[in-house]
Amino acid sequence: MRNGHRAAGRGRSRPGTPGFAGRSAIVTGGGSGIGAALARALVAAGAHVVVTDIDPVAARRVAQEITAGAGGAGGGAPGATVTGTARSAALDVTDARAVSDLVGEVVAEHGGLDLMFANAGITWGGDTEQLTLGQWDAIVDVNIRGVVHCVHAAYPEMIRRGTGSLVLTASMGGLCPAGLITSYAMTKHAVVGLGLSLRAEAAGHGVGVTVVCPAAVDTAILDKGELDGFDGRHYYLEGQGVREPLDPDLLAQSVLRGVRRNRALVIEPARARATWRLQRLSPVLMDRMLTRYVRATRRRRDEGPAGA
Repeated sequence: MRNGHRAAGRGRSRPGTPGFAGRSAIVTGGGSGIGAALARALVAAGAHVVVTDIDPVAARRVAQEITAGAGGAGGGAPGATVTGTARSAALDVTDARAVSDLVGEVVAEHGGLDLMFANAGITWGGDTEQLTLGQWDAIVDVNIRGVVHCVHAAYPEMIRRGTGSLVLTASMGGLCPAGLITSYAMTKHAVVGLGLSLRAEAAGHGVGVTVVCPAAVDTAILDKGELDGFDGRHYYLEGQGVREPLDPDLLAQSVLRGVRRNRALVIEPARARATWRLQRLSPVLMDRMLTRYVRATRRRRDEGPAGA
């Protein structure tokens, strides 16, 4: 088998990934943001990564930057030495056959798939009654079915080898309620539920499952999916009480630590973990706080930027 892969025994008792050197990985939504950062960090750690995106140009650009050592791999400076490899592939995660075919390609090339990062996602922001059925369908297809397609294709192969890790990108919106991004929060709650439930089954097969739940990350998604004057960047930052979003490269490093240790959840930054604990301890208080924040956000939208 190529790149030193060996089939692991089915009796592996400790799921997780002890290291990333020589490991094979697929990253969906890798053309920008969190996905691109994960790809950079993985290649810097020695992994062989397929950077996928529905936008093939974006995926190719990220893979080329990593290969040239110009992407600041692993959070390092531009020109940093990389030890793994990166190639790109166009992938629409709503196409189950395409996801399965790509997993098959990686298995054929490397002897197995060690890491599946189901990261692709979209968002809509604004009052729920503004959403069309087409928008509901789109976010369910990408954020839920897209993750299911990744699990469905990769998990049986990991079971066969008795090793591997599934890494599912959710959000703080998957741990706490989030008015005005209800469709997004719904899908991310589904991802959290899938990941945390699957862990109990996967452990017996030597497969790890980690769910990533960051607060606002400095990616383009903060400014996408806006409905009827919804200001996504302001909503996320003010709602989380932060001035600057989280650096995706710092998040990627935290994710790799979590995968290595087979953590159930990776929640970043520390303020997000405090919010999650508050939600668990006092959901009534969180409900009141969210209701006030939604009211204030609507008022700000209706008054306009000048407050007129």
